[in-house]
Amino acid sequence: MAIDVVRTLRQKIIAVCRKLGIGVCLRTVVLIFCLTFFWVQLHMSDVADNEAIQILAKPDGLLDANDSMLQLVPQHLHKYLVALHQRDRPHQAILPGNASEHVANTATSLNASEIRRLIDQQNSKQAVYNEDVYGPLQNDSLVIVIQVHTRIMYLRHTIVSLARARGIENALLIFSHDHYDEQINELIQMIDFCKTMQIFYPYSIQTNPFSFPGESPDDCPRDITKSEAIKRKCINAMHPDQYGHYREAKFTQTKHHWWWKANRVFNELDIVSNFSGPILFLEDDHYVAEDFIYMLKLMVKSCRVACPQCSILSLGTYLKTYNFYGEAKKDILRVIRRQQIFAAELTPPSWSFKIVPSFSHYDKAEISQWISSKHNMGMAYNRTVWKKIVDCADTFCKYDDYNWDWSLQSVSNNCLSHEFKVFVLKAPRVFHIGECGVHHKKSCFDMALIAKVQKLLSSVYKYLFPDKLEVTYAPIKKKVLRKGNGGWGDIRDHELCLRLVNHQW
Repeated sequence: MAIDVVRTLRQKIIAVCRKLGIGVCLRTVVLIFCLTFFWVQLHMSDVADNEAIQILAKPDGLLDANDSMLQLVPQHLHKYLVALHQRDRPHQAILPGNASEHVANTATSLNASEIRRLIDQQNSKQAVYNEDVYGPLQNDSLVIVIQVHTRIMYLRHTIVSLARARGIENALLIFSHDHYDEQINELIQMIDFCKTMQIFYPYSIQTNPFSFPGESPDDCPRDITKSEAIKRKCINAMHPDQYGHYREAKFTQTKHHWWWKANRVFNELDIVSNFSGPILFLEDDHYVAEDFIYMLKLMVKSCRVACPQCSILSLGTYLKTYNFYGEAKKDILRVIRRQQIFAAELTPPSWSFKIVPSFSHYDKAEISQWISSKHNMGMAYNRTVWKKIVDCADTFCKYDDYNWDWSLQSVSNNCLSHEFKVFVLKAPRVFHIGECGVHHKKSCFDMALIAKVQKLLSSVYKYLFPDKLEVTYAPIKKKVLRKGNGGWGDIRDHELCLRLVNHQW
């Protein structure tokens, strides 16, 4: 059908050319080329999707995700995808909608005070698991901090990818939680391939369900006007954000958790108190390549020569995932606007964000200005860099944006004497497999996307572990001051954020 559309389009364009002359013809040739190219990419994407789905299919053509999920990973790692009560049925993987699975955000039988007691107990103990097997943390080891909420489905696959990484036995995994859940705890405590530790953000919505930092009945509703809020005398009436909205705890929590987590790791954990190397920060929906530890060490080595002024290393990037199709879309729409024909038929589809990045630049890295929207995934930095960030706590904590990465961009732009420079891999070793974030209300899980990432890594395995990195320099862009997304106007959030620096809350 797509071919017929292109053919019809071409015939109509030729007819228009005959009427309008050579200038328009040249532009229509460009249009035809763009359309054809875009259709080929669409077709290739469909083929890739079908291949990924076939991985998930039984020989009879019926999709059985329970079996297929386990077929994607080695046998010895199946235990991370199977609930404890299902061990006698090893084929039964954890899936959305599976009646036997208790999802991580199911209400716990524990009340808020009991959860606070358990969290305080765990944070005080600072227990490190498997240290007797893998030995104490060395300065040439790797510390990986993973921010976890309630998405156990993604966390399972994150753990599987970590387990497959070469050199993981020398790492320390620190899982930072803003939700206490026994099933997630059981999953993490099963890990036997490296040292692990759990820390718990103590000022969560879960531990403060009816008061700040959660939401109090006396808080102002998000969309009420300031004048109406003053009349109601709600608690934060005088402090809406720059867009006139009042705080929502489910959004502010992520920035608080990120800030608390980094302060906790660098300033309060005994096991890393003498660790001077880079610490890698991941999230519970990140999937790592088998050579990600090797690549991080290679980046550290290369950076000493190529970019000693680089503050941040980045193993993940959204550029290849989004920009190729985004730019194609812009080019097509530009021509459409000039030609003003068939616009309805040429609107690109919305699935392009699922296209996995190209691996053609497997041994290349780039030195660039740090840009939060591009370089916030798989970030690694050391204690010296963190000290610079903490010295700008006032900028971070009072910037009217509920996103930690945009707030960090404000630190880089407005507080530091020199903006952050980043050393980033052109072919990422950290992939974003999550389809849902805090903005999504429905539960979702995309096995096809995970299958595509796994298939990509399998197909390019011979290109992993390159001997050296080829370094290029990105052009310097003009400094752009951004207004921020709001959601962070409440003075109570500013005060909590600043107190977390010295653990004064």
